[in-house]
Amino acid sequence: YFSWPRPEGPVWTLLGHISNQKPSAIYKISSLKTADSDDDNQIHFGDMSHQQSHLAQVGISVEPLDQLAQQVPASQVSVSGAVPTFMEFATKMLENFFNFSSSFAVTQSQMVPNPTETFVPLSTLKNWFENFQRRLQQNPYFWKS
Repeated sequence: YFSWPRPEGPVWTLLGHISNQKPSAIYKISSLKTADSDDDNQIHFGDMSHQQSHLAQVGISVEPLDQLAQQVPASQVSVSGAVPTFMEFATKMLENFFNFSSSFAVTQSQMVPNPTETFVPLSTLKNWFENFQRRLQQNPYFWKS
């Protein structure tokens, strides 16, 4: 079992099992953080106060083999279509782009005149991101037209 700690208590997710017939296993947990998220995929764009937990808990349960056969690991639970996955990817990509671009931000007083450089106001990037996010929520395939 695996759990991201929460204020209301741990929510355990079955990853799988090991046994004499299967003495080792590797479990992918990267999608579990977003699946357990309480904020319904809301983006905290530019919000540096949003705290993320980087702690995790691993639980071990000793159970009879016939009981294990009845349990379904989280990796085998079906995902409802590719649209949420695409939207999640697009959102993460856009956040990454904005954060990367923001890391090069300078104030107007810090700018050194350079005729070969072009500067884009950070507010323009933020406005573009918010518009793109809104359009993506209205129609995940708007970019195809």
